[in-house]
Amino acid sequence: MTDIPIPRQSTAGGGDEPRDGRSPVHPSISEAGRLLCAGTYLDAGYRDRVIDELYVHEERIVAPSYGFDASRVLAHALRARRAELGWAAGVLGAWFVGTLLTSGLLAGLLVPFLLLSLADWLRARDLGLLRFLGVVVRIYAWWMLALLVLVVVGFGLALGGAFGDLLGFGAGLALGSPSNGAAETAALWGVLAVFAALVTVVGLQRGHVARVIANELSPQRYADRAGDPAESTEGVRFGRVRQRIRAEQHAPLITYNINDPFCGAGDPYRPWHLSVELRPREDLGPDRKPTPVTNAHIVERIVPLLQRLRVPSPHGSPQAEAAVLDRMRELVIDECVFLPAGGLPHRDTAQLVQQQFPQQRAEAIEEGGERRRHFLRVRVGGWDENLVVTVFVRVHTQGGMMMLEVAPHVLLPVHTLFHNADAMAQRYLNNNRFGKAVWALRHTPGSFATSIGTLARGLASWWRIATGGHGGARPEGPGLSVRELAAQDNGSLFHLMDLDRYLKTIQDRVVGGVTVALHDAGWHTEEFAQRAVTVAEGGVFIQSVHDSAFSVGGTGHHNTVKGGTANKGSSGGK
Repeated sequence: MTDIPIPRQSTAGGGDEPRDGRSPVHPSISEAGRLLCAGTYLDAGYRDRVIDELYVHEERIVAPSYGFDASRVLAHALRARRAELGWAAGVLGAWFVGTLLTSGLLAGLLVPFLLLSLADWLRARDLGLLRFLGVVVRIYAWWMLALLVLVVVGFGLALGGAFGDLLGFGAGLALGSPSNGAAETAALWGVLAVFAALVTVVGLQRGHVARVIANELSPQRYADRAGDPAESTEGVRFGRVRQRIRAEQHAPLITYNINDPFCGAGDPYRPWHLSVELRPREDLGPDRKPTPVTNAHIVERIVPLLQRLRVPSPHGSPQAEAAVLDRMRELVIDECVFLPAGGLPHRDTAQLVQQQFPQQRAEAIEEGGERRRHFLRVRVGGWDENLVVTVFVRVHTQGGMMMLEVAPHVLLPVHTLFHNADAMAQRYLNNNRFGKAVWALRHTPGSFATSIGTLARGLASWWRIATGGHGGARPEGPGLSVRELAAQDNGSLFHLMDLDRYLKTIQDRVVGGVTVALHDAGWHTEEFAQRAVTVAEGGVFIQSVHDSAFSVGGTGHHNTVKGGTANKGSSGGK
């Protein structure tokens, strides 16, 4: 019953599209994936976590990638880190050479520059005391820097005595021989020249990032996966990891971490479950008994109702119907089986298990196990895969009862910084030289500390690879999802409106499918779940229930996807 769409090249509708639906854009060229790749050049913290999860911990099976390709994100993360390491080495090299050429005078700028970096770090904290301390440190750093510049440029030759001795050069300039004075003067000009060189390096680094985003990661270039320079990244380890990611990330058999089984799908959003006692209908007659229903039979009745959501409403002509852009036309319906990662001898074994999916599905759908679980998976990728709503549906019959579990999950849009990458790149590249120089001058004081941090993180990553023993470690489920990591804390009103529309529509069809399946089998559910609506505390209210015993579970009506983690109900599908 697997219903996997055929990849296409764009999300726009057209007159030639089939009336019964439209395939979503292929994950490898989606807009959400492009923004994640751009984010690896803009956010060092995000880039490091991507590399640590997907590259360093190669024993971890990758989380399902809904609407993007994790291997491309990793490729750009590695490429961005290599480039940043090169720029960091250039900055530190300029500091080292400049310090030698200026007889140590350039090193006098390090203290105020480091203080400015510390002030930026303190300002980024949310604690009021630290933010206030950051303001104090910033004022002191600028005062020190202004004093040094004033002395070097304006009063270096005139200062003498104890204050000049304290600075280390004033007395030599004022009281020393002409030759010494000439040397010190040359050193002062050397400071200015080296500082100008540092500003130039910082500006060139920013320009490099902007050009990568504007050119190589433009929507047109990104759609050509074969021409992506990051895809040509060499290395045995990367090639091995990339092959594993591509084999695992879209597989219907999900190898999970028992502490976070739905990792990759986003935040849980009002999960709920419904239990119904199966009772024969009175109108069956004395000669007919209800037909036993299996989990597979109920799932088969749900799928056609969901597939009909892809069909546009009549608009007067086939062309008008084909032009409908509703994302429900791109509804993806398939089945998946969750298996715990524990017990596998090696990560590559998971790829062999993937070949057993038909058998795993046939066994899991009826067994109702705890560790191996079968789900009907329904997904909508709205806003160019930036808003992904996935509904996991599980049906189980046991002891004359039927249990329906619905676990909706949502991936909110990619972080605003990543989303604005194109605008940032265009603004910088189209700026005049004076504006670029001012930007570089403003960011040069923090370049030393930033470069030190970049090299330290690169060395730490290499050390973890060399000493961690991850290549031969026991396979693990995913530790995190690089897509979840880049999601915003909240969505706009448009996003939330679409989220509710997708979710309510899918859930109504799921409840309708279960109702039809039980009714046709002869069970008393004619008035069951004519319309399910969300009520207080996130429960599912069944408006009409007649001659049946129902228990409705699920809390968390005030559950909102915010702060990276949705509040979970006390009972639900997770």
